[in-house]
Amino acid sequence: MNPVIVYLVRTFALFRKELLALLKDPSSRALLFAPAFLQALLFGYGATYDLTHVPYAVLDQSRGAAATELLARLDGTGVFERVATLSSSDQIAGMIDKGRALLVISIPSDFEARLAANQQAPLQVILDGRNSSTAGAATAYVSSIVASYNETLGNTSSMTIVRRSWFNPNLESRWNIMPALIASLSMMQTLMLAALSVAREREQGTFDQLLVTPLTPLQILIGKALPSIFVGLLQSTIIFLIILFWFQIPMNGSVWLLYLGLLSFTVASVGIGLSISAVSLTMQQAMLYTFMLVMPLMLLSGLLTPVRNMPAILQVVTYANPLRFGIDLVRRVYLEGATLGDVAFNFIPLLAVAAVTLPLAAWLFRNRLS
Repeated sequence: MNPVIVYLVRTFALFRKELLALLKDPSSRALLFAPAFLQALLFGYGATYDLTHVPYAVLDQSRGAAATELLARLDGTGVFERVATLSSSDQIAGMIDKGRALLVISIPSDFEARLAANQQAPLQVILDGRNSSTAGAATAYVSSIVASYNETLGNTSSMTIVRRSWFNPNLESRWNIMPALIASLSMMQTLMLAALSVAREREQGTFDQLLVTPLTPLQILIGKALPSIFVGLLQSTIIFLIILFWFQIPMNGSVWLLYLGLLSFTVASVGIGLSISAVSLTMQQAMLYTFMLVMPLMLLSGLLTPVRNMPAILQVVTYANPLRFGIDLVRRVYLEGATLGDVAFNFIPLLAVAAVTLPLAAWLFRNRLS
């Protein structure tokens, strides 16, 4: 028989064996698909920076018509909920310290008189700084309402700002987070599967059986890599369908380009996982190494904080992080409708990581099998 055919048949046999080992075990099947489905839903509904509910208290010492109208504008937004009307400034600290209110608005007694005299009327806003992002967003919202109210009083300016948001018209944080999950959630499972592949063989006592088979280290590498790549792409597909049809976030780019990027990203992730697997003697070691690696990869990926806001040295480190470029590629293709020329740069680090980690894993396999 042709040696090439024999080589491919043996490699496919190992791939089939690995895939059946994953899919025949009911607990493994649940772990492969249930976490991706549930995490996509949880992130979609829970991980949001949108300002939808702001409990606040008010200390109105003016009790005039202007103050009443301003507070009515706040209450009418559907975002701000007045949880208390205070009678003394001594009550402010208790509202903030106990977390009952995110902010307290204090209106001075001369508020009405200053407005009538065309003078600046200070409005004090006391914030709970323990939740800085939400408090900052709430402050900006209050400022916009105050500015709008100023215009009705005749305090207008010749300069106006017209805001327009590209790729996310309503500035929904879900649109920013959810496409990134196509890469990040699947990477967690892909890394774990690849990292446990050889370690599981050692613990189950079947690793020695590989030593007496005619399989070469490269065949073992391919046979171990293909199931993880297959599962990673399948999980990405599940998350992609949830985002597209459940959360109805429209896709503006090419599906084939998206999957080309996901394939490159998954191969790079599997290379890292197989390198971990080759140096791990037990499944516990493989899991520990994976958990130690996943958190830095997530933090340095740009998933929650932009890479450009990180220190310069960390920005350099992120070039070795495939998740950074996987997330950037998916976001740009999904939301912007980017073409291959627009995202071509993202493929270079992904292929570079794969070109380093896969030969490294093969070398480690070769030393383990020798």
